[in-house]
Amino acid sequence: MSETEGTVQSPCVRNCCLNVEDICLGCFRTIDEIMHWSEADNHERNNILLNAGKRRADYQLNRGKNFPPG
Repeated sequence: MSETEGTVQSPCVRNCCLNVEDICLGCFRTIDEIMHWSEADNHERNNILLNAGKRRADYQLNRGKNFPPG
């Protein structure tokens, strides 16, 4: 097994566009999550992906209105 086969890969889709809350509308990670990705272990990366997935679902549900919630 190669060194990268067990590594959680970045969700980056090379469509970076940060909103006013510094959330990428391509992958839905925060700027802090993006910056921390290379240092994160698989557990942290999976948590980032989970949070980004929740942001993406909320964004799609609300079509960007009042995004992020709060």
